[in-house]
Amino acid sequence: MERHFVITIGRQLGAGGRLLAEELGRRLGVPVYNKEIIAEAARQSGFDEALFEKADEHGGNTTPLGMGTWSFGSITTPGYINNDTLFQIQSRTIENLAEKGSCIFVGRCADYVLRDHEGMMSVFVTASEEDRVKRLCGCLDKCEKECRNLMASTERQRAAYYNYYSFKKWGAAESYDLCLNSSLYGIEGCADIVIAAIRNRM
Repeated sequence: MERHFVITIGRQLGAGGRLLAEELGRRLGVPVYNKEIIAEAARQSGFDEALFEKADEHGGNTTPLGMGTWSFGSITTPGYINNDTLFQIQSRTIENLAEKGSCIFVGRCADYVLRDHEGMMSVFVTASEEDRVKRLCGCLDKCEKECRNLMASTERQRAAYYNYYSFKKWGAAESYDLCLNSSLYGIEGCADIVIAAIRNRM
């Protein structure tokens, strides 16, 4: 594809959103940003990466995380750093990465941050609870009960983060351009659909 495009992927834990992003990145030959967003935001801002890790996809927390007046572009902190300020910094990092060329973002409200980007397509990936538990048990050293608890807590955090910053509803069909069930289509099938959709848009 010659035109500049961006794909953003929201996902339920265990639904394969990261795997889909990696498959799309491989097929389309574009970079994928997931945890890399945190590392890049820390590098660009000069803040400790641990601050961004602590605030990662946790919304609405205004507890001071650091002290000192500091500026990053048009963002200035009036004597403290909180989750809202870190979100602004991370958002600026996402915008900077998207300006460089076609790419894929996983989570972190990238669809909202890039809502005015002409070539942006937002995707949400879901799957059956059984498949999500199976995938998590296969990659984590946890039992089924622990995986179910992790799914519930992680999705509460992701929903709170997304709803707070985007003013939309996490996981709701109307919040995204395309919603896919990886239990029905598999990761490769989902990738086929996303690529067809982005090519049609371009």
